[in-house]
Amino acid sequence: MFMFDHVLAITNRHLCQGDFLEQIERLAAAHPRGIVLREKDLPESEYESLAAAVMEICAKHHTPCILHHFSEVAARLHCKNLHLPLPDLLARSQVEKQVSLLGASVHSVEEALAAVEHGAAYLTAGHVFETDCKAGLAPRGLDFLRTVCKAVPIPVYALGGITPENAADCLAAGAAGVAIMSGAMGALDRWVLSFE
Repeated sequence: MFMFDHVLAITNRHLCQGDFLEQIERLAAAHPRGIVLREKDLPESEYESLAAAVMEICAKHHTPCILHHFSEVAARLHCKNLHLPLPDLLARSQVEKQVSLLGASVHSVEEALAAVEHGAAYLTAGHVFETDCKAGLAPRGLDFLRTVCKAVPIPVYALGGITPENAADCLAAGAAGVAIMSGAMGALDRWVLSFE
């Protein structure tokens, strides 16, 4: 059975129709597997301020907050969860010692294997289905997801075009769960109601 704790929520404040922190509050209260604060277009100082607020909300609801890209911010805020784009991960000679949960984004089996070799504890793999975020790019499909899941010994979260209707197909392909962005920022009720 697919449950909301199979969901890794990824933020994008540009997709949020209301107040961003209020949406984070609703999201954290739904208890996904974690919330990845992805806002990488922000200057580091603004990201740090936002991260502090999001971490406080997540802590209140006992939902893991995973910072993205800004490893120095994670260190300053004592956040032990970090998600990195693969090039960022590969550019590091060693993973920061304070990180206890390290995730990476991958788009091929080769990238997945490289991420594992460089210390990733989980992966997001995509894009699996058609998505507005990757308009014009053909989706990689469930066979791609199945191949990545079989190739690595760590949890893989399907990313890209995920809906409540196709999420179970991702688990059937071997994924530990799914990563959602637009659903996390907008149609959250549709996701939560799917599991009630």
